[in-house]
Amino acid sequence: MTEPTVRNSVKIRAPELVGRRWMNTGGKDLTLADLRGKVVLLDFWTFCCINCLHVLDELRPIEEKYADELVIIGVHSPKFEFERTVEAVDKAVERYQVEHIVLDDPDLVTWQAYTARAWPTLVVIDPEGYVVASMSGEGHSAGLGALIEELIDEHSAKGTLHSGDGPYVPPEPVETELFFPGKLLRLSNDNILVADSGHHSIVEYDAAGSTVLRRIGSGERGFEDGSLSTARFAEPGGLVELPLDVVEQVGYHVVAADTVNHALRGINLETGDVTTVAGTGEQHMVGAIDNIVGEHRQTGRYDGPARAVKLSSPWDLEYSAQTGEVIVAMAGNHTIWAFNPVAGTIRLLSGTMNEGLVDGDGETAWYAQTSGLDSASDGGIWIADAETSAVRKLDPRTGTVETLVGEGLYDFGFRDGSAEEARFQHPLGVAELPDGSVAVADTYNGAIRRFDPGTSSVSTLARGLNEPSDILVVAPVGGDAPHLLIAESGAHQLTRVSVPKEAQQVDEGALTSSRPPTEIGSGPIEVSVAFTVPPGQKLDDRWGDPTYLQVSSTPPELITSGDGGAEGMNRTIELDPSIDEGVLHVTVRAAACDGEPGGEIPLHAACHLYQQDWGIPVSIVDGGENALNLDLRGV
Repeated sequence: MTEPTVRNSVKIRAPELVGRRWMNTGGKDLTLADLRGKVVLLDFWTFCCINCLHVLDELRPIEEKYADELVIIGVHSPKFEFERTVEAVDKAVERYQVEHIVLDDPDLVTWQAYTARAWPTLVVIDPEGYVVASMSGEGHSAGLGALIEELIDEHSAKGTLHSGDGPYVPPEPVETELFFPGKLLRLSNDNILVADSGHHSIVEYDAAGSTVLRRIGSGERGFEDGSLSTARFAEPGGLVELPLDVVEQVGYHVVAADTVNHALRGINLETGDVTTVAGTGEQHMVGAIDNIVGEHRQTGRYDGPARAVKLSSPWDLEYSAQTGEVIVAMAGNHTIWAFNPVAGTIRLLSGTMNEGLVDGDGETAWYAQTSGLDSASDGGIWIADAETSAVRKLDPRTGTVETLVGEGLYDFGFRDGSAEEARFQHPLGVAELPDGSVAVADTYNGAIRRFDPGTSSVSTLARGLNEPSDILVVAPVGGDAPHLLIAESGAHQLTRVSVPKEAQQVDEGALTSSRPPTEIGSGPIEVSVAFTVPPGQKLDDRWGDPTYLQVSSTPPELITSGDGGAEGMNRTIELDPSIDEGVLHVTVRAAACDGEPGGEIPLHAACHLYQQDWGIPVSIVDGGENALNLDLRGV
């Protein structure tokens, strides 16, 4: 079991912050010297990463509470090629309403200076310019709050704290009818619902998608049930209409994925009333430890009351006639869930909560930010698995999934051709076409692609779109070809695209995310993850060891022994000496609850799960280190 450690007494001067440009500063460039006297929190993030988006929301109350003493800097460090472009970073800061300064670091200069290895990584710098803590992953808000309080007290006493306004300058507001629209739904009356994610509401259009009929929700970020004009959402996503016989039993017509509220909401289209039907409004961290107890805690697979379980960033929804359930792409913990509206229950259908691309049954499959769903004509569910740039197909009866296009977490590109060689770049939406092929919103390539299962090949239907996030297939009239209605998220609009008779064949290459490799030796490697329990918390050992470590590799044959998952945070792995390089995938979790070390955990204590997934490029060299030391929370 991992024991708490104390803060390192050796002072390390924070490296300078270097990047392409500063954002949200009113055009001013900054140095660390400009920030002297403030507590500085660096958030290394990239906008494709759901864990990074969770951290953005965790930081909102912290930056509000300590506005006079704390400066948060989002260091944008891209994974995908698209995320390196100026326009894309601008859109991301606007889309996610980032209300702190941002350093655009496309070449990972500052990332490397702070030896970051994972998204997200947080680094705390004291008012005198020294690094006092670094931590990876999400779930650190309680510990950060305690550390910031400690630094404020310490430096107030020393006279080295400067209280007052920071360097953040808010951008000019943007007024558009839609603001980063996400998902689309064609209703049974032919009207169209649009998840107006940036406006925290849902818009109903006429059948042509040209005239707004009404807006559901107040437009203010929040989590509140109520009427058409008073209900509040937070970046809503997927939408699905229920069959009439189900509507008559449950009293609402549409289920909406309220993504940032980690909830499903029911919408009565006749009255406009919104109610919460699944989730608590709090995030379900990977491992289900803080809200699933007893046998559920040990197995990690929940099946029970929908309002009693915490969800994690539900991104898209689809109704399965085969099971009578709403299938949920649970992007936040890389899984697929199933919601039964009549029974009011929800269950983990498929996925281990490990991030990656592994086919298998419901208890062995791995996903990575499940983001798009659509029904297949044979009863299956098409899936856009965004972080692996993959298209997959799910059997909703068993939870078994098969990958049709895609290679892994770090493989992407823009390439048509055979499914084995084709590449997407962070697709967010899928829609089956009348001929049984699948249109794919290839978001970061700005394209609509098509996967043909008959020929197992990929082609391109349209290019030049601005972050397409979802697709509606508009039925053909007579002998005409169907056309598509696209949620062109980055352009804040709905766009019509004709399906061409002859699709394009594009080959702009296959890419792999590139980061500096860590040099390691060829002998046995000791993998060790450090974890420090924040003040006022203790490890939750009520059901055994509360820590868990999973290790795998790309290629899989790189590790000859020691892979797999088990309790603890230390592992010895053996490598194949004939392989020179690869990627080590390390997943770690640690559970803690409010309480004092050595004491009992109170019955109703708040519990927390700390977790992180690392994908670490490694090169095997003679004389390299035979240890890989990682920090989940190092102070």
